Amino acid sequence: MSDVLVIIGAAILFFALIMASIALHEVGHLVPAKIFGVKVTKYFVGFGKTLWATRRGETEYGFKAIPLGGYVRLVGMYPPQGARTGKEGPVTRLADAAREVEYEEITPADDGRLFHQKKTWQKLIIMFGGPAMNILLAFLIIGSVNALHGQYRPQLTIAAVSECIVPAARAEQTCQPGDPQTPAAKMGLKAGDTIVSFNGTPISNWTNFSDLIRDNRDQPATVVVLREGAQVTLPTVNTVITGVPDRLNPSRTIEAGFMGVSPDYARERTGPVGTTQDIWLMTKQSVVGLANFPVKVWNVAADMVTGKPRDVNGPMSIVGASRTAGEIVAEDSIPANDRAASWFMMLGSVNLFVALLNLVPLMPLDGGHMAGAIWEGIRRWFAKLRGRPDPGHVDTAKMLPVAYAVGAFLVSSGAVLIIADVVSPIKLF
Repeated sequence: MSDVLVIIGAAILFFALIMASIALHEVGHLVPAKIFGVKVTKYFVGFGKTLWATRRGETEYGFKAIPLGGYVRLVGMYPPQGARTGKEGPVTRLADAAREVEYEEITPADDGRLFHQKKTWQKLIIMFGGPAMNILLAFLIIGSVNALHGQYRPQLTIAAVSECIVPAARAEQTCQPGDPQTPAAKMGLKAGDTIVSFNGTPISNWTNFSDLIRDNRDQPATVVVLREGAQVTLPTVNTVITGVPDRLNPSRTIEAGFMGVSPDYARERTGPVGTTQDIWLMTKQSVVGLANFPVKVWNVAADMVTGKPRDVNGPMSIVGASRTAGEIVAEDSIPANDRAASWFMMLGSVNLFVALLNLVPLMPLDGGHMAGAIWEGIRRWFAKLRGRPDPGHVDTAKMLPVAYAVGAFLVSSGAVLIIADVVSPIKLF
């Protein structure tokens, strides 16, 4: 019972901190909008029925019943209707309907304070403010873990040498008669050896060593190691081509060079430079994950229906992330300080993912509004360059069909992931 309470408590705390991150994301929009004089009428965390609200000046602040997001109401997102010629299509009618609703609360006194009237660089700062807040939070959280606790990182010392190449399709991952030796076993690598160079290239870290092995494919490899205080050049053998996890998409297997060694791990503290490198790698992995997100959500749904176990590298909802965070805290086999570090690393990674998701250049995401502002700026720059009149504002209201489609996809994907996280959660332990 105590473990269950610990899991529930840690999960609720994690969920609350994610909601706090979302609230700060909206602050990232709110503050620059007010600095640049945009009329802001609402700042809410959550959706649906209002639970609590208060008004400060022209802005209403509050919380709503469904804690799965938040929003800031910036008045005048869409420019006024321009002159029309010819037949109006369904997209135009939809845009005008949305524009009519928005302009019901706009008065002549608001002239100059509407979002669409602001300069391009001001619009970009306002819309980037939300993702920037999450990136800052990710850097502070991950940076704190790196500075105070550190992360377990692969060292250049060999921890284990695989004796044979086991086919990936075989359920029993142990050597059997007839299995070929690994290149590492052939050349005589031993646990405790420290890698010095690979094919004459000095090795600075394990990732560098791993990349050289992968790129070597099935070509000759000469490895120099430090063994019992002396450098030893091992016999040259060919690495082999086999399936290995893609570093940016661990769910995907790629063909690359393979040697058959595993590194030792040690906890290392790092500063801002190391944290920046960590976040850059996580960013690349998240971008690849976002590009494959529709397929991954489909796979989650298919696995749930067919009863297959979840991919540990697959997507999860905020419910699943909170549950996993709770399980991490309750896992007694891991030292308490390591559990705390993993918990906060997960919180930092969620913040980074939220930032990158919002930067996707599609409405209604922040990146979609930024794309509209950039296109408006480009049109005006070209018009000025060619001595033509200002082409005016980009009518982002005409992108509402895209916004509705993206919104429907995000809602349905969220529903699928929440259901999967309840009935078929990812198992880390």
